[in-house]
Amino acid sequence: MGMRMWRGEAPCWRASDLDLSQEQRKNLDLIQQAYFREAQLLRAQLFTRRLELRELLIGPTIKIGSIRAKNSEIIELQSKEEERSVEYLVKVRNLLTPEQLQKWCPEQELPAMRHRMHGTGPMHPGKTFPPPE
Repeated sequence: MGMRMWRGEAPCWRASDLDLSQEQRKNLDLIQQAYFREAQLLRAQLFTRRLELRELLIGPTIKIGSIRAKNSEIIELQSKEEERSVEYLVKVRNLLTPEQLQKWCPEQELPAMRHRMHGTGPMHPGKTFPPPE
């Protein structure tokens, strides 16, 4: 079921669940393929940088500047990932008719977008973490 029901509004859907024309469906497939290729590459780069950061953090002779520089690389990649996500959503939006836009939930398109738009995730107020040792 689409989202928004908790606010008493009509449900909304992913673009692929809307009544798309043949042309819209073809274009959506192309946009999705391009986005997921780029996103996969960015996620792999982020994973590598996080491993490198971990190694720097546990290295007893590593300078703090190196740790900060690696963290800056991670932040830059995260920002690029966010930009790509928004660009993807803009392209999907441009495919849809005004009627389809009324039924569309952008936050349904990308799992990470749901967390940003609805405030869930690691900073959620109900989430508890084990105390530090």
